[in-house]
Amino acid sequence: MQKVGVIGLGSMGKIHLRNYCEMPDVEVVGVMDVAQANLDEAKNRFGVAGFTNLAELLKRKPDAVSISVPTVLHYEVALEVIEHGVALLVEKPLAATAEQGWRLVEAARAKGVALMVGHIERFNPAVQRVKELAGDDLISLSIERVGPFPVRIQDVGVIRDLGSHDIDLLRFLTGSNFKTVSGVFSTSQGKHEDSALITAKMENGVLAHITTNWVTPFRSRTIRAACKSRFIVADLMTQQVREYGPFSEADKTYSVREWPAQHREQMREELTQFLRAVREKTPPPITGEDGLAVLEVIERIFAGA
Repeated sequence: MQKVGVIGLGSMGKIHLRNYCEMPDVEVVGVMDVAQANLDEAKNRFGVAGFTNLAELLKRKPDAVSISVPTVLHYEVALEVIEHGVALLVEKPLAATAEQGWRLVEAARAKGVALMVGHIERFNPAVQRVKELAGDDLISLSIERVGPFPVRIQDVGVIRDLGSHDIDLLRFLTGSNFKTVSGVFSTSQGKHEDSALITAKMENGVLAHITTNWVTPFRSRTIRAACKSRFIVADLMTQQVREYGPFSEADKTYSVREWPAQHREQMREELTQFLRAVREKTPPPITGEDGLAVLEVIERIFAGA
């Protein structure tokens, strides 16, 4: 039986908690949040102990914890967990700055603690299908992730919140790091950027573009992948993938294949793989170094703007 805890019971933290409570051979030894109402809700719904102090939760000696607090608090919370020798999954982005991310990676390495970053879209069946179909055939990737302004997010802008998903996906889908990257962004509400266009070229030559904003009245998450032998369109919300064959000049036609949606909950897969890595003492599927790479790209975008 693996003992786990959840730190932060906002919208994502509650999803972590629900999944842990539904998983076999997992015991939630406690949750931590500064809001008593959230702790009361967790106790009433799942019967778990709640704490407003992190040290009290860590006294329960969990084998692993999920950290889902505001981004600006990731560093101090994660560092305390690492110092106690507890494996941790930190919601994306890893930290508020690359410097903080680097310090967390180094601290985890020195302590021998498993550190995973919650870039959850890697576990989306549609993303995995795109990676499988594209293989080494990729020419370019275009990713759109847009939606209305989220009142709950006040500490970071759209690039760190939404854009971090897709910066990680570009590394994952291409199997390459960023050679060049630039971005333009603007602010129309709030105090952080809420609209951004990011353009990049990967070290393996793949071209990439990300459109992300909080000014669209509806949510959309799509990937378009241009390959030498096919064109792929994936809807990350419905998890449906459509594959187009090459255009025939003679017949003026092209083939279309619909790949059925698999409808798998990404969070369950993410937590399952995290706990397996902790249990088997193997590297987590998304390492602290992966999370740090995303932060470094984000800082390159802002530095060049």
